[in-house]
Order: sequence, then structure tokens, then C-alpha cells
Amino acid sequence: MHRILIANRGEIARRIIRTCRSLGHESIAVYADPDAEAPHVAEADHAERIGPAALDESYLSIDAILAAAERSGATHVHPGYGFLAERTDFAAAVMDTGMIWIGPSPASVASMGSKIEARSVAERAGVPLIPGYNESQDDAALAAAADEIGYPVLVKASAGGGGKGIRIAHAPDEFATALAEARTESMRAFGDDDVIVERYITRPRHIEVQIVADKHGSVADLGTRECSVQRRYQKVLEEAPAPNLPVETEVAMRQAAVALASGIGYDSAGTVEFIVDAGSDEFFFLEMNTRIQVEHTVTEQITGVDLIALQIAVSDGEALPVSATAWDEMRAAGLSHSFEARINAENPWEGHVPQTGDVSTVAVGSENDGDAVRWDAAIESGSVISPHYDSMVGKLVVTGTDRIAALDQLTQVLDATIVEGVVTNLDFHRWLVRQPEVRGATVTTRFLDETPLPSASPFDGSPPDSPWTTRHARRMTPHRSGLAYASPTRDGSWSGAGAAGAVGADVRAPFPGLITAINIAAGDVVEAGQTLCTIEAMKMLHPITIAGSATVAEVLVEVGQQVDGDQPLITFDTPESTGETQ
Repeated sequence: MHRILIANRGEIARRIIRTCRSLGHESIAVYADPDAEAPHVAEADHAERIGPAALDESYLSIDAILAAAERSGATHVHPGYGFLAERTDFAAAVMDTGMIWIGPSPASVASMGSKIEARSVAERAGVPLIPGYNESQDDAALAAAADEIGYPVLVKASAGGGGKGIRIAHAPDEFATALAEARTESMRAFGDDDVIVERYITRPRHIEVQIVADKHGSVADLGTRECSVQRRYQKVLEEAPAPNLPVETEVAMRQAAVALASGIGYDSAGTVEFIVDAGSDEFFFLEMNTRIQVEHTVTEQITGVDLIALQIAVSDGEALPVSATAWDEMRAAGLSHSFEARINAENPWEGHVPQTGDVSTVAVGSENDGDAVRWDAAIESGSVISPHYDSMVGKLVVTGTDRIAALDQLTQVLDATIVEGVVTNLDFHRWLVRQPEVRGATVTTRFLDETPLPSASPFDGSPPDSPWTTRHARRMTPHRSGLAYASPTRDGSWSGAGAAGAVGADVRAPFPGLITAINIAAGDVVEAGQTLCTIEAMKMLHPITIAGSATVAEVLVEVGQQVDGDQPLITFDTPESTGETQ
């Protein structure tokens, strides 16, 4: 029997605990103070406190987690996803203690951990690459490369993943801002601000291949997943297998993924991600995630393979339990189809504002209905959602005999699911799965950028007309001053008091978070569209901008300060000009 410490929290910790229990292994949870009463702590066989809420003192502290492993007598460590999952120093430190690391070797993680190095490895393996530049980190050299590649370009973090540290520059005058923002977000998320500049494909699909491998040189794939429904590079709805792919494209993509994994001596579960041009069906290497993915669930549902159990087995030196031809054999026998909807604590009708508070009720429609409905969640009735961690609170996974059957079933289960006490994006998903592009499998990663959202939930009697203008913003006018502040824009930025309810000429925090940057000072004259400050909430950076011109009277906060929702941040003197109200 193993004693497996799970260096993570929330739904993925509960997911790993479930497999540990099924295999007869003991599970050890870790928790920071806000998670002391969390479900994953209660469900584990043993739990260890690792520190306060601050990530660098808890879930990102290698020393704290290793100390917990030593106290609890852990024999294995599973990192889950995010946090320390792709940190080679963590993997090496675990192995140095004599414990078994449930994940790929540090060397293979390192080769894919930097997107710059990963591009070189992929090129050597013959995997198609998007035209890009990473030879220098000098700002001028990167700008010159962008000019040569041709706009629009994508500026993206070399380290990490999860959609963080990515910005688009559509023209040369946008490049400096895109570069600065990508570097800042990357440094905060991954401790590394190196970037790559690449050609931006205007009609991209995001397709990935699930890879499994062992320590004996065997590598296989378990098919494809479609992850094109995204908001701000964060996946929203995933499915397996990927629909509407020409056979030759799918086969070549899977072969490329296996070749890449084989070339780095990969020895666990992982995912190779590709961009597919929706117009030409050309595919290009995006990145490799050397860990279990959030959306591993849909692959498990259609293949019957427990990927966590597989990770544990190969970490112990066992042979890969599936063959190199497993996917083709499954397809020939007839595959089902599966969708995963990520349920987040956020208000989708107000710019996806992160939500916190007490969850009074969780009731999933047809929960655990055989293999058809699966609910992997961080919460249950009575849980508390804090502002310290990611906003995803659950994954609703529904499987059917074919794609339309699965989508119809997902629609029915979403309609019957209730989460009360905290606003979630459940109604957003109810709207999403009814869109013709989703039903017709024609979405690209631009879909949510190009599709007007309802002004409020279409499912609670609110008017169906949308307030989004062609500029993708909504505006309100504070009663006292007449200065117009825009509320959340479709790209995730926020503007002035309208973001949290206009009160005089104050700018107030739209949600609890951490002030990470202040771009103005008392006495400054600010212009429409200018960024005033940036708030980090639930692991994302949110710029606060202004919709009209004004003079700053007082800055009430400082960098590094934790703020509450609706807390005043900045005040203004009488505005110099009145913004337009729409």
C-alpha cells in the first residue's frame, strides 16, 4: 500500500483521492488555512497544514510540502496540475528524499517547460511550428521580429501554461504594451518573464493529443480533444474526440505527438497541444503539458482508462497498460463522445467577475448517472469560496453515444444543476451549448470574442437584448460627476467605478484581490482608455481603465495591498471632460 501525498487542492485533489481509494492506497491531503474545512481535506485519509493563504507560503512552497510529506510518512507525491506540477526543482527534490514522483522525469519536464526550448525540440522531431522568434529577449529585437513576422502577432510566456502571459498585438503601436503585460503576468505566474513572438493565426482551433508513456520506452496516444471554446486563453468547454478533423490531419497530429514524446524520453501522462488553421487544416505545435490536464476527464470517459491510476502504475516502473494501437482499436470498436463544462465562481454577465462567499446548495442534475454524468468538484453544499485561488469550482462531464447525444444530455444536465449562494457561470454554459456554432462544431478560439453575449442570463426572465456595442463595452454615468466609466470589457479589462457600481467619481475594486500595479499618482491627468491600476484575483490580472478624462485626486491603495470588493481605490477631481454614455 502506498501513502500518496497530493500536492494540490480542490477538485483535482479529490479526483486523485478517489483513485487512491479504489487502488487501496492511503491519501494525504495538504491545505492552506483557507482550505482547512475544504472537501479534499475531509475526504483524505490524512491531512497536513502547509501554511497561510499566501501561495508562496503554502501550495507553492516546496519546503512546506516536503516537510508535510516527511511528517506524514508519504511514499509517493502526486502534484496534480498547476502550482508545482511542472517545476523540475520540486520533482527533483521529491526524488532526492527517496519518495516516488508520480509524474514525468525532471529532464523531460525541463525540455518542455520552456516554450523556447520546446520549439527547438519539436523542430528536431519534425513537428510543424508556427513562424516565430525566440533568439533574444531584448525588447527591440522582439519588436523587430514582430515586424518581420507580420502583424497580428502573439506574445506569449515561454514558461508555464493555462493561458497566462499571452497577449495579441494587432499593430506595431500595440506591441510594447502587449510585451510588458505578457512579461508581467508571466513573471507573477511562473517566475520567468521570457517570451516568444509568433504569427497569430486568425481562425485557430485548439486541438490536443493525450499521450501516455512508461519508463521502458513505450509511448501511445489516447486520441484527441477539442478545446477551442476559450475566454482570455482559458478553456471553457472541452470535448473528446475532436470533431470535424480530416483523417489525415488527425493521424499526422497524433504521430507528431508520439514522436515528440518519444524524443524526450517521456514516461507519464501528458498532453501535446496544437493549433489547427480552420481554413486550411494545417496544424502547428503549441506546447506540451507535462502533467495531467484539467480536461483529462473526457478522455477517461470515452476510453475507460483511469489516467491517474496509469500515472501511479508507470511511476512504480510498471509497463504501460495500453498499446500503441489502443486508440485505433477503440475507434474501430465504436467510440462514445464526451463534453466537459468548467463551472467557475464568476458572473459571466458582468465581465466574468470572480465571486466569493458561502455555497448554500450544490445539486447536480442526474449526478453520477452511471457513466453518463460525472461531477468533479472542489465544492459541496456548505463550502466557502475564498478569493485566494482559481475560480474553477467544478467540472461537469457528460458522455453520450455520439456527439449530438452527448451535447443534448449536457444541455439537460446543465438545466437541472443548481449552485446557490454564489454566482457561477452555469447560465453561461446553458446559453453556450445552445449556440449553433457549438452544436455544429465550427468554433474557433475566437468564438467568444466574436459572439455578442446576452446582457443577463437568458434563463431568469431578463431581457434578451445585448448591451455589448461594437467596441465590446458597456458604460454607466456616476450621478455626482457626469464622468463616464466603462464597466468590464470583453477582453477582461475593467473601467472605473462602473466596474463595481458608480459612486461619485471614485474608482472601486470590482472584486476582492491584490493590487499588483499602480500606473498613476495624485495630480496626474488621465485620458480615456488609460490603465489606472491592476488587480490580481483568482490567479488572473485585471487592468482597471478609465472611460473619460479626469485629474487624479488621491490614490488610496498601494502595490501589494489586499483589497475588498467595492473598496475605493482612486478618487478624482472634477473631470475635465464628460465621457460619452451609451
